[in-house]
Amino acid sequence: MTDKFTASSFADYIVGQRKRPVTFLDKIDKFIDWNHIEKILRQKYRKTASADGRPAYPALPMFKLLLIQKWYNLSDPGLEEALYDRSSFIFFSGFSLISSLPDHSTICRFRNTLLELNIYEKLLVEINRQLESNGMMVKEGAIVDATIIESSRRPRKVTEVMPEDRREEKSEMPASVVTYSDDPDANWIKKGKRVYYGYKGHITVDAKEGFILGGHVTPASTADITELEIIVNESGIPEGSPVFTGKGYASEKNRAILANKGLRDGIMYKAARNRPLTYAQRIINRLISSVRYKVEQSIGTLKRGYHFFRMRYKGLEKGNMEFLLNAIAFNLKKAATMVE
Repeated sequence: MTDKFTASSFADYIVGQRKRPVTFLDKIDKFIDWNHIEKILRQKYRKTASADGRPAYPALPMFKLLLIQKWYNLSDPGLEEALYDRSSFIFFSGFSLISSLPDHSTICRFRNTLLELNIYEKLLVEINRQLESNGMMVKEGAIVDATIIESSRRPRKVTEVMPEDRREEKSEMPASVVTYSDDPDANWIKKGKRVYYGYKGHITVDAKEGFILGGHVTPASTADITELEIIVNESGIPEGSPVFTGKGYASEKNRAILANKGLRDGIMYKAARNRPLTYAQRIINRLISSVRYKVEQSIGTLKRGYHFFRMRYKGLEKGNMEFLLNAIAFNLKKAATMVE
């Protein structure tokens, strides 16, 4: 659907004829049917006019700008400025070279509107459906893990009592006390000798290529063991698939959850006091460990390439939004590397 913002002009035609290197943006357009994405957006996003009465920017080009922002690590003002310098950004998004372009406040409001409409998870599901139908994503199994993400805010008072990461029972976790911070959803966690104030990202990737299937964000002190059922439900793992996890998820309850869902148990075993691992359990742990590197690679890419070692926004709701946007951008760019 074209409008005054996306209708091609003579300038678009001339610039489009220039020879230029093929980028991953061009490759993404080859395997994604944006019409399905636009349909999801238009089901809920029906804004036709801005506050001053001018026509609203169309949803699909605006959503593509959010992806560009993730791929190039741009702030809202940085993205606004880049749009006037990078014709490749304009062509990928679908805007015209002669149309007016959104400013940073418009981009921010659009992102928050999609959050209010609860659309991001549906968009990830649709992107993954298309990747699967194109044969890029093969759900032969899933790997679950968690990672610490620091808060965008720095507390002015450091608490002395905090939980340690990988505690498995809520009763073992001392309550954390956080004061003097404007990010009240975040809290403390100790990992090794370091302490962190922030959140924990729980993530599932497919066991073959490492595409992100689903996930969510919790306060940092949340025990991994409590999140397995939630993350399995989010990830659309086919029945009969193995689910691989580390020792932090080991419990009879979690093994029963996988069995009840028709999923194969790939939870590593953990030794207990006066109950060392058997030889068979040690062998199973080594086999599971040999496939878990894929989730570690994906988490590493999120942190290095998408700067997800620290939240850009504050609060759980926006933290989950940031995770889902990162997941969508991650999967699309990863798929682009598979296209000739």
